Amino acid sequence: MDTEAQHTERDRSSDTEERSRSVLFRRRFALTGLACAVFLLLLSHFVLQPFQIPSGSMEPTLRIGDRVLVNKLAYRFGSGPGRGDVIVFDGTGSFVQEAPERDPLAGLLHGAAAALGLAEPAETDFVKRVVGVGGDRVKCCDKGGRVEVNGVPVTEGYLYPGDAPSQVPFDIVVPRGTLWVMGDHRSHSRDSRDHLGSPGGGMVPVDRVVGRADWIGWPFGRWSEVGPTGAFRGVPEAGATGGGHG
Repeated sequence: MDTEAQHTERDRSSDTEERSRSVLFRRRFALTGLACAVFLLLLSHFVLQPFQIPSGSMEPTLRIGDRVLVNKLAYRFGSGPGRGDVIVFDGTGSFVQEAPERDPLAGLLHGAAAALGLAEPAETDFVKRVVGVGGDRVKCCDKGGRVEVNGVPVTEGYLYPGDAPSQVPFDIVVPRGTLWVMGDHRSHSRDSRDHLGSPGGGMVPVDRVVGRADWIGWPFGRWSEVGPTGAFRGVPEAGATGGGHG
């Protein structure tokens, strides 16, 4: 009888130890997951942010559903965005005059998911290509139908096949500290051209740039560098003229 009681007690003790180990494992797993999530959020906030492409405005360079890795250190140490760079920027005040209101908790959760590339970006975030930097005169179109930058026609090999460089004529001088940006799929892109009559004239302030899209990280079959373009190689530096519409 005593032996049976001892066996029962040992079984109970074994069950208690097993439950304790299981609880401890779950806690460690949860803490490890939390630490990884915090690390990824910090990495995304300061260094490298995944950005989900929500539209076809940058095709064929970027497709709907691509996750690009945005290099947030690209412009931190002196050099600013250059012609041809594909950038992600906050369009508040330029492309969107006011940020849409949303529930604070929902906004926080969506922001965290977007920062990890698990959700589409905020409605105020955009991805476009820099065509003109501060001081540049950007004009469309020349006799050959091309965009001109500082008097030099640009052959934009990255454009969506069959697209004209622009169906909208324009002639502007980019104010210092701002950028003129356009999508690669010109016929399906709402970009600087669409905001010429808005406050700011379609120009994106450099301090609103989140970073440069350097790589396509997902899907795996699309893994590649968002390489530089030689389209602007022959464009001279802008003169010392001021900004404003030409």
